[in-house]
Amino acid sequence: MKLIKISEKTKRKDIVFVLTQDLESPSGLGRYFPLAKNLIKQGLSVCIATLHSNYGALEQRQFTKEGIHVAYVAQMHVKKGNNTTKYFSPLSLIWISIKATWRLLKYVILNPANVIVIGKPHPMNSIAGLIGGHLMGAKIILDCDDYEAASNYFASSWQRWVVRTFENLTPKLVNKITTNTIYNQNRMVKLGVPAKKINYLPNGVDQERFQNTNQIKNIPTIESLQQKDNQIIAYIGSLNLDNHPVDLLLTAFRIIIEQISQVKLLIVGGGKDLNLLHNLAKDMNIDNDVIFVGRVSPDLVPHYYQIADVSVDPVNNTDAAKGRCPLKMFESWAMNTPFVTSDVGDRSFLAGKTQSTLLSEPGNPDDLAAKIISILRDPKQASLMRVSGSVRVKKFYWCNIVQNHLDIFKHPQ
Repeated sequence: MKLIKISEKTKRKDIVFVLTQDLESPSGLGRYFPLAKNLIKQGLSVCIATLHSNYGALEQRQFTKEGIHVAYVAQMHVKKGNNTTKYFSPLSLIWISIKATWRLLKYVILNPANVIVIGKPHPMNSIAGLIGGHLMGAKIILDCDDYEAASNYFASSWQRWVVRTFENLTPKLVNKITTNTIYNQNRMVKLGVPAKKINYLPNGVDQERFQNTNQIKNIPTIESLQQKDNQIIAYIGSLNLDNHPVDLLLTAFRIIIEQISQVKLLIVGGGKDLNLLHNLAKDMNIDNDVIFVGRVSPDLVPHYYQIADVSVDPVNNTDAAKGRCPLKMFESWAMNTPFVTSDVGDRSFLAGKTQSTLLSEPGNPDDLAAKIISILRDPKQASLMRVSGSVRVKKFYWCNIVQNHLDIFKHPQ
């Protein structure tokens, strides 16, 4: 029985996404927005209610982008700016969470939809999505694109406990689940969630965002690198060592520059460990060859892939890595950039029996260095990887993923 009856005159949206990160975050930019955009192309009406990493500085909190109404309703649980991440005190975090939960719930109630998609089982959007969805009589879908309790940074153990509780409980309270890794799929089955309720929905790449990049934009870092005869290794992503061991890549790079003289490591992104990694590069005496670019506008990201000779996703053999489907893989393929990672989680499955990717031993800087060096020293291998990646990535265009999984997002009539 519905607790709130919606007037027959009220025009329901087909889908409302309820998120906890802005659309410039990795998941917002790389998963939820392209997913929503391609659902629109299939004739569905879509809204996104979400939080922002610097809500107070926003000049425009509601807008329509590519047919999707986006509403930033409150502050995220962290604050980002100047390439770093600020974590709130426990009392501030509790108040921020309460306010964000209420505003997300209010949006769901005032903007009724046939389908609610909870993007990540965080407390704020899970509560809003579950309560609002049941009040509205909506189909509720939970999307799990990470194993948050293992991958996120937590200032205290109680915060991790809260997130783990929601990650374990929320899947049992929704109608459908989508997840981008087999690891998460199996983890939820072990929790007692029926397998038929879970749908594998991998990450992909927004074809439109990663095309028409033949003309390099006027970017000082890129212009400077192009003027010199250097080979470029690129890491493009978050600088958070809890789930991205960029320190492993720095160790591998120290090995690489002993064997290849004209090579630079390009690190594009920000996060809580930016200063730590700066200092680590200095301690290793490689800081003259490591370029920290910081966070860049999303429309510039393809250009950094474009100038790279190889793109790297450093990985340790951890639950966090097993629960993650790396966007770097698909973006590298889309930009014809040879890609190196490790055989953890779904990575070898995603690469398939292709030459698109080299897999190193997890957590082994010597093997990671050897795989990167083999690409830099062998133009023929690099060329084969580019061709193979450009073919493999078509399977992971978001337009194809959505078309193949469209029934998940439709409300039963």
